[in-house]
Amino acid sequence: MSNTVNLHCIFSSWSGNPIPVIITEDNQILLKDVFAALQTVCSEVILALNGSRSNSSNADATDRLLGVMRQIQEHGRAVEPLITGFTAVYHHFDLDAQTPGNGYRTLVKVVLSCVTHILQKARYIASNCSGAFFRMDHNMAEMEAYCSALCQLRALLYLAQILLHDNAHGQLYSQEEGGLKDRFVQEYISMHKACFYGRCLGFQFSPSLRPFLQTAVISMVSFGENYKKKQTGLGIAALSFFTSGKYMVDPELRGTEFERITQNLDTQFWKTFWNLTETELLSSLTRIASTVVQVNVILIIPAVNLNLPLASDPSLSVSVNPPVAHWGPGPVKVRLISHTLRQGQDSAELLALSHPEGPQLSLPGGFSRQTAPLSPGLLIHFHGGGFVAQTSKSHENYLKSWSKELNVPVLSVDYSLAPEAPFPRALEECFYAYCWALKNCHLLGSTAERVCLVGESAGGNLCITVSMRAMSHGVRVPDGIVAAYPATLLTTDASPSRLLTLIDPLLPLSVLYKCIDAYAGELLSQVMLHTGLIQYRLFQNSFIHRSFVIVLFLGHSLYLRFELSVTAASSTDRHLGCFGTGHSKNLLEPKAAAAASSSTIPSDAPSPSKSHSVEKPRVVQEYPENFQPLRSRCLVDMHTPCTPLMKNPFVSPLLAPDSLLKGLPPVHIVASALDALLDDSVMFAKKLRNMNQPVTLTVVEDLPHGFLSLVQLSKETQEASDICVKRIREVFQLEEQPADQRQQGLS
Repeated sequence: MSNTVNLHCIFSSWSGNPIPVIITEDNQILLKDVFAALQTVCSEVILALNGSRSNSSNADATDRLLGVMRQIQEHGRAVEPLITGFTAVYHHFDLDAQTPGNGYRTLVKVVLSCVTHILQKARYIASNCSGAFFRMDHNMAEMEAYCSALCQLRALLYLAQILLHDNAHGQLYSQEEGGLKDRFVQEYISMHKACFYGRCLGFQFSPSLRPFLQTAVISMVSFGENYKKKQTGLGIAALSFFTSGKYMVDPELRGTEFERITQNLDTQFWKTFWNLTETELLSSLTRIASTVVQVNVILIIPAVNLNLPLASDPSLSVSVNPPVAHWGPGPVKVRLISHTLRQGQDSAELLALSHPEGPQLSLPGGFSRQTAPLSPGLLIHFHGGGFVAQTSKSHENYLKSWSKELNVPVLSVDYSLAPEAPFPRALEECFYAYCWALKNCHLLGSTAERVCLVGESAGGNLCITVSMRAMSHGVRVPDGIVAAYPATLLTTDASPSRLLTLIDPLLPLSVLYKCIDAYAGELLSQVMLHTGLIQYRLFQNSFIHRSFVIVLFLGHSLYLRFELSVTAASSTDRHLGCFGTGHSKNLLEPKAAAAASSSTIPSDAPSPSKSHSVEKPRVVQEYPENFQPLRSRCLVDMHTPCTPLMKNPFVSPLLAPDSLLKGLPPVHIVASALDALLDDSVMFAKKLRNMNQPVTLTVVEDLPHGFLSLVQLSKETQEASDICVKRIREVFQLEEQPADQRQQGLS
């Protein structure tokens, strides 16, 4: 799917028909027309305001609006050559010609979307400013907000130029220590962001989602205002309801408060707010509109050793230990969803694992008690939530519809969450649940002839790393992976799409960093200090335990050497010797860790002899003379996580060596063009493509990060969900369902 920009308001004055425009390197003339229209319309507004000034009752607002229109003209003249430069080269960073999508394209798309809104509002002002019912203050505030947004986007384009100049051809991430990522953090802290959360909120997204975004932001700032009060999460939500009115009527206050919250409140706030969808009140409301299923039950998988057939020789077996990281062996919680009651799902053996407080098997009216045969497919799901929040309960709605549409049971894993359970606990639990599902598929209503892993965001990361873990253990790998907007690089490296964290209401940079820090940053080190004795005792008793302790403490390069050499080493003394050789001190040094994985992101240059420097826009080390972005009054000292573990391949699979990725099943990635993690998807797809690994990438338009959770809100999110279902069908080797039957099944 191509990156398109709907510029109908630009052309309506002379064509009369809305035209979806594809901005490519072949239509620079179109860009000139867009920015020429911007200059013309601004001049028309200035002329109209000067003509109506004598009749205006608000001269101050009129003067301010005149100044704003002149600033927009200045920004337009500066932005045009920047956009033209990026459109000339951004195709070099796509996965291929059939899959246009990367952060540079997205920045162009967002800027043009901002210009579109300015043109639309400016035309209205030019036509109506002399009218008796024209609200000068309101329209001045609207145009001032979009002028501020255009100013800040101009600054992001200058930062993107630095990335374009410093990075290798085809490379989207800046990995240099002290490079743009440090500069961007400082800019994020100091730059004004409130305009993107006030009147301009969600301008870049589909119009059908803007009411939801406004509701979400108002709820967030109201919740943040009452967060420190001694109330339960639901009590805070109730208080927030009564204080939300002021944020509805005052967009500037809303934007300022949202900026303060995103930069100052801790991980626990985000965990609490995101988990509001888990409350019985909200979940019961969403359940009303969800697909009815016969099976929706919580299971507790006991912590026992599992024996599975060795993938390379089924006559042999491999032992899989239960998760142990941080606090020792423990059970794993999962949710089984099935539209149809199947064999094994009502067995005494399965019901013995059901949680006494969880939902039980339900048979609504119209359903038959008769059990259906085992399904050949099994869908295993890992939810998103930044590794810190939510469970399968927040994702029930689309999982229920998928179970019905695909006619397969779904097993969703409720892995333990950071910061209380940082890496590798979630990975251990997901891998153990995957192995348990393979061994006990008959209880889940499936023969597991075809197994698909599906996950979104953090869950997409876990789909990939669980498959890597399965290969390293010799366990059967899944038949395919469907990852929606996966996080494949949990480092603080800058990329053009990550520049969008400055304007994204759902994934601001400070929140992204808090999630990374909770899962694999310094918070992990604090947990390790409290659990070191437990880990050491486990280390003495089990190889699987020892290997994960080595991952935890020493980083991935020693872990790989340990895994490769373990078959030749039989004595515990040898393993203990490896642990205490002094490698740990070296690998815990950031420089050593960086060197260990410095060459893992591919540059993907199609021709080594072709120089990219000729086509690059002008190099910008600082902002041009007489330009500075707007600065924020809400300054904080934002913590930037930086630990060697962030570069562990089981944390950041984009940094994994080819040997750990070779043999992965087909990977189907569904990303959003407006997602700050878009470049994670593009670069990981490139890495697999360069290894001749089967991979597909689909980039959907106009949707935010987390669009699967919004599937009931708009046609666009439903279409994106349908793309995920289509990819899952390919893994299960199912025929595509006709559109009329699919619509009937969802109703």
